[in-house]
Amino acid sequence: MPDSDDLLTALKQLHPKLIDLSLGRIERLLAKLGNPHHKLPPVIHIAGTNGKGSVTAYLKAMLEAAGKRVHVYTSPHLVRFHERIVVAGAHGEAAGPIGEAGLVDVLTRTQAVNDGDDITQFEITTAAAFLAFSEQEADVLLLEVGLGGRLDATNVIAKPRLCVLTPISLDHAEKLGATLPAIAAEKAGILKPGVTAVVSLQDAEAAIVIAETAKRTGCPLVSWGQDFDAYAQRGRLVVQYGEQLLDLPLPALLGRHQIVNAGTAVAAALELRDLGLDEHAIEQGLTRVKWPARMQRLDHGLLPSVLKAGSELWLDGGHNPAAGQVLAQTLADLEERAPRPLHLVCGMMGLKDAAGFLAPFAGLARSVTTVPIPGAHEAPHAPETLAQAARSVGLKAETAANVEAALRRLDKDHPGPKRILICGSLYLAGQVLAQQEGVTAQSN
Repeated sequence: MPDSDDLLTALKQLHPKLIDLSLGRIERLLAKLGNPHHKLPPVIHIAGTNGKGSVTAYLKAMLEAAGKRVHVYTSPHLVRFHERIVVAGAHGEAAGPIGEAGLVDVLTRTQAVNDGDDITQFEITTAAAFLAFSEQEADVLLLEVGLGGRLDATNVIAKPRLCVLTPISLDHAEKLGATLPAIAAEKAGILKPGVTAVVSLQDAEAAIVIAETAKRTGCPLVSWGQDFDAYAQRGRLVVQYGEQLLDLPLPALLGRHQIVNAGTAVAAALELRDLGLDEHAIEQGLTRVKWPARMQRLDHGLLPSVLKAGSELWLDGGHNPAAGQVLAQTLADLEERAPRPLHLVCGMMGLKDAAGFLAPFAGLARSVTTVPIPGAHEAPHAPETLAQAARSVGLKAETAANVEAALRRLDKDHPGPKRILICGSLYLAGQVLAQQEGVTAQSN
């Protein structure tokens, strides 16, 4: 019997492109499957450029603190494809990634019903996820958009319980459009008539497009700066929501940008009070939240052991200019509290704006060591090309064969305590985490 790797490889051959934004193919397949997307618990549909994974993680933690059973759909995965489909446990049991047997089952059934028809891997696996979710009882489904929104396979949900738009910036321009308004229009394509949307902090151009789309669609907005706000004050997170003022613990995820993400999640939670979310559950969610490869400290395992005592190793999957800005700010804040020389180990996919991502680190990072990303689904930047991009924005850069080699050289050439950030790609982050766990990462 084929395993999930075999099935995923076979499903990738059904369409010549990895990404081909459309709803027609998945709608056709879902109809053949008996429309499992009509048999889901209340859906929270989450789109945006940066922060949608963090907002999803906060909401999951809050809902589970309230005793709710939660399904979660995210992409891409870090180590194993199973991470994309998190299935709610029975009462009192935590949700977890779908098991191998369960994944093989839904992929096999979906593949059989599709019967060789033209469809992308993301579309057919999204249909398989809906099948899995429809057959396991839960109180809510947190559904993260894969790419864009309007034509994303997740946008077959006609009447979600709530929509959320996290900060929108330039990314995936080759698929979504070369301007911020064009990208915002694609992201705002998840808005539905009569369905409230919580809108996070936005650039003015994106905010205008979102407001126009909402008015045209008949979608009520709860917007940052108008209906709610959040800020850090005296070691606490303060969220103002209408006339309500909440004094909450700071989120467990690191960085000033997490104030925006956490505040957005709190506003969404307050819109979901009918699901049993109260202030205690919100507080618990903020402090219990976990989201790998988002300013994650690596303090044990193979890679940290390469460094001498006193050095710090961090991992983040951010990969666009907006992510570079918030990462640089986070590391500048760390430097202010606990000074250490900063070095980057960076690998990036070839369509990403490498210079735009790295520019905020100029004057902050002592060096950049660029590495390949073997096994990536699309061509990454060659290490030398990436090093040239780093030099173009004023950073000292050299190449290494892999992350471990980069760390060994940094430890040799820069003795003493230092802070190293591995960054630039979720695919690279997944390979790092797989190496930490001593397993092989499943390709995206």
